[in-house]
Amino acid sequence: MVLQHHERMNGFGHPRGLKGDNILLEARILAISDVVEAMASPLPYHPAAGIAAALEELDKYKGILYDSQVVEACLKLFREKGYSLKILNPA
Repeated sequence: MVLQHHERMNGFGHPRGLKGDNILLEARILAISDVVEAMASPLPYHPAAGIAAALEELDKYKGILYDSQVVEACLKLFREKGYSLKILNPA
């Protein structure tokens, strides 16, 4: 699952260029959480874009880069269920 979490639904991911159902469901879930965390958190090589930008990215590319059902579950958690992340600033 860790090896596949950068694969994308349209086959343009890496390392193997897997597509659709050839990507483990667990990897598709991990991919979504990775996108949200990476975009919401400040990293040494880029400032935080924020949760709203991360959710917009997922919504924009659901069914193309990201699994539609996994994206919908994530969006529901944040937008309807009030889920939030506590982002720690790097020291």
